[in-house]
Amino acid sequence: MPQSEFEKMQAGDWYSCLDPQLSEMRHRALDACHEHSHLSPAERGNIGSKLRALFAKCAGDVRIEARFHCAYGINIHLGRDVFLNVGCVILDTAPVQIGDHSMLGPNVQIYCADHHREPELRKQHLEIARPVTIGENVWIGGGAIILPGVTIGDAAIVGAGSVVTRDVPAGATVVGNPARVRA
Repeated sequence: MPQSEFEKMQAGDWYSCLDPQLSEMRHRALDACHEHSHLSPAERGNIGSKLRALFAKCAGDVRIEARFHCAYGINIHLGRDVFLNVGCVILDTAPVQIGDHSMLGPNVQIYCADHHREPELRKQHLEIARPVTIGENVWIGGGAIILPGVTIGDAAIVGAGSVVTRDVPAGATVVGNPARVRA
């Protein structure tokens, strides 16, 4: 049975990111991000209304500073008391779970999309979506990058500017590029 590119993306299969349905969904997310980033803070509150409505889950006390960007929004799950500082980017082609009381510093980037390693297939705009899970009470320093498929355990710390390529154990502090557990 043929699947749409959206269904393939949601299933974690290879899909074409240049599909018209996916383009329309990205446009909705861009519109919501634009509203959030351009409303006055007094008018916006903690999060713009279009952005809040787009997310799969968003606790009432989530705070997202403006400028913010996401690919689709529909795969983002934000727990209680989550804070995303200015310039955060979440490319949510797969589910992104951020647990209660977690904080992301300025310009943190979370990527779920992974591209094909074969040049000929990459030219076909094929990608695969891998989920990212961030536990509770996690602190991610400014400028950190979280790559596709990574899980960060509860109470972990990711140092500023780190590139997280592998899972981070609960309670660990990781730093560097690639991020490694600090002794």
